[in-house]
Amino acid sequence: VSLNLTINSSYNSTIPISACDSYNWDGVTYDSSGLYTNIYTGINGCDSIVTLDLTINSSDSLYVSYFSCDPYTWNGNTYTQSGIYTSIFTNVNGCDSIVILDLTIESNFGTTSYMTSCDSYTWLGNTYFVSGLYDSLLTNVNGCDSLVYLNLTINNSTSNNLNILSCDNY
Repeated sequence: VSLNLTINSSYNSTIPISACDSYNWDGVTYDSSGLYTNIYTGINGCDSIVTLDLTINSSDSLYVSYFSCDPYTWNGNTYTQSGIYTSIFTNVNGCDSIVILDLTIESNFGTTSYMTSCDSYTWLGNTYFVSGLYDSLLTNVNGCDSLVYLNLTINNSTSNNLNILSCDNY
């Protein structure tokens, strides 16, 4: 009696995978690191065990609120208007990181006051006797410089001496 025996062997393997946030394997989405196993039937009819050694790295997101008195440069761009701006970076794990900048820019603005006065006018601690345009640099409530102007008109008083000579009545 002769026996012709063929022994087919099972196949076992481990696949190391790193992914950002989640990984889809055979129709299943995994969002945490771990060992996951699937059993397949090989062409020889034997079971094959495949183990997924999964490492899930997280993406990052960061919200930053910033106030500026002047144009603001961030990530190579100069911003002159308030707004919400985003940039995508790569974190140390190789995953995307979204940084959201909520930027408030207060422009250095000036206001002009128009005043008319007789003989002199005192403004911000200074007394002026001559008409003209005067300015002063102030700091507003947000800590930003603001240039204010005074457009001043000085009207000088006049005095007249009248010499009147009257007899009996005036």
